[in-house]
Amino acid sequence: LVRVLGDLAGKRAAGALDFERVVIETTGLADPAPVAQTFFVEPDVVRAYQLDGIVTLVDAKHGGAALTAHREARAQVGFADRLLLSKTDLVHEDESRALVARLKRINAKAKIAAVRHGHADIADLLDIGGFEPDAAADIEHLETHAHERHSDDIASFVYREPQPFDLEKLENFLALLVDRYE
Repeated sequence: LVRVLGDLAGKRAAGALDFERVVIETTGLADPAPVAQTFFVEPDVVRAYQLDGIVTLVDAKHGGAALTAHREARAQVGFADRLLLSKTDLVHEDESRALVARLKRINAKAKIAAVRHGHADIADLLDIGGFEPDAAADIEHLETHAHERHSDDIASFVYREPQPFDLEKLENFLALLVDRYE
């Protein structure tokens, strides 16, 4: 991924390619964390790109079973800024509502939109702003759900501190958490 993004950025800088966006589709049950991390830790990628958002497609017919069976499916839902629900025409409305409720328990901040016969609104795919520095509205939204118990081994919490964090200490702490619980 790093090599391909670097090649694309180089071609754009040289005038050989002209593009505004790169859309990355992971296949199947890929863990989104390493892909997203690339946009924050690889210096050449950080200079050339900004991660806009993570969109996850959830199959209404088989999504519930996938969430139960696969940690990666739960991670995809947990990381998403947008959840697109497909094949709602193949399930009873009650089944679709139950899946939406489960998705909201896993990820309260993600907007959920229906895909109709393969068509999604472009606004649900591009210019999401999921990783913009000013995410105060998202923090407030998460705070309203911070003490809820989540199923599907996904949880969230909000910690507020009036003083700025020591970035190095915070990064070390988060790295230890990831190493311990991954």
